[in-house]
Amino acid sequence: MREFMHYITNAFYGATSWSDDNTYKELNATARELIDFPLPQGLRIALSSLSTPHFATSYQLGSVGVVDGSISYLYSSVPLTNITSPSDRIPLSTLLRSYRQLHGLGQGAAHANGTAVLGLLPSYTSVKGGTSKPTVADAEKITTPAHHSNGDKSSLLYGQLYLPQSLLEGLVVKRLTPALQVQLSAVSAQSLRNGGTLLGLVQYDQGNYGIEGLASTDGGLLGVRGLYNFGGDASASALGPGLTSAGENNSSSRSGEKERIYGRFSAGAELYYGTLNKSGGMSFGARFATLPSHRGTPLTATLTINPLMGNINATYAVLAKDYCSLATRMEFNVYSYESDWAVGMELWSKRRPAGFLLGAVAEPETTLVKPKIKERSFQAKLEWRRDDPELEPKPAAEAEVGQKKEKYLGVLKARLDQNLRIGLLWEGRVKSLIFSLGSGIDLHRLDEPFRNLGLEVQYSS
Repeated sequence: MREFMHYITNAFYGATSWSDDNTYKELNATARELIDFPLPQGLRIALSSLSTPHFATSYQLGSVGVVDGSISYLYSSVPLTNITSPSDRIPLSTLLRSYRQLHGLGQGAAHANGTAVLGLLPSYTSVKGGTSKPTVADAEKITTPAHHSNGDKSSLLYGQLYLPQSLLEGLVVKRLTPALQVQLSAVSAQSLRNGGTLLGLVQYDQGNYGIEGLASTDGGLLGVRGLYNFGGDASASALGPGLTSAGENNSSSRSGEKERIYGRFSAGAELYYGTLNKSGGMSFGARFATLPSHRGTPLTATLTINPLMGNINATYAVLAKDYCSLATRMEFNVYSYESDWAVGMELWSKRRPAGFLLGAVAEPETTLVKPKIKERSFQAKLEWRRDDPELEPKPAAEAEVGQKKEKYLGVLKARLDQNLRIGLLWEGRVKSLIFSLGSGIDLHRLDEPFRNLGLEVQYSS
């Protein structure tokens, strides 16, 4: 389950029109979230609040053998007024969905157009209806910055104190220009060498490509990584052949887009070197992901290679239906010939947990409206009769509540690896509480198959 502070942090990125889609570290984000989702340990309760549009707090209390907890504070210079903070109204798909649909390059930092980039954590966008290709007018909106006042010079401060370990974490995010952002994160603890570590990150997002530079006090690590996009909207944003004049409908382009897979290719690499231990490393990666304008099944495929260690990693994720996501991962080492595979699944349900397990179908709710009897009209009195009963109109407030009713009530996540280890996780909402119930199962030890069982409960206001 994503924590409330993670939800608020991504809301800040959305309000400032900054997207992590254009970074090399998020190349395998979709498959990683579908397969490597964390399982809760023991019992943990979190109470959070967005006190003001600029300030948020969170308190956690857990028990895994010993009682521990944490206190978190967050400050944003940009008012976060476009999000829903109460836990009884946060859309579950926004908070819990793992499949990440790419956003248009025009919605990044360098081409901010006033649209929230992450949508308060990536959520599924229906692709069945499809859209036509962008026009020149759309390209002008993309290349013309607007609302840069939200993203330019914005900042975020975050701190979390773990008790009783007395471990302190901090994060500072500063936007220098619409395309340049600096992050500084630190961890302080007695168990760490020199009492803590400090990591600095400089991010530059120019739409078609993104570059990151990092430096860490842990081992004197220095590194650089970048990602370049081509094909799909990367060509359209440069006024490629896919663009049409404003107001025209290119039917041949739309029909071709409907028949073929329309997506974006991304290729990147990273290089890092430890100045203290005199060791380095590198990796290369590529990704293909369909775009929201693709009318077929959304999918994401990645391939990463680490030539020094000899590791090859391939992933494939698909959003088969609005309620079903699947992912698979295959790893191979060319030096040791060792391999590993894992599969993951995410299944959304419109039923309560008991109904999902027992196969009961949720009955639609019906609203009974009693006829309202009012005093007879003058015409009815002259004709010696009663007025016909009229149905009381449904209040507008109730109609709005019905329209905003949650589409799904919970999600079941599962994974399986080559060692026959299973991870099961059920997440949903009960009243105003968002819960996460999970367990790990080891089929190699049938005498004690359940390795762990945990429950997390979140409440926010």
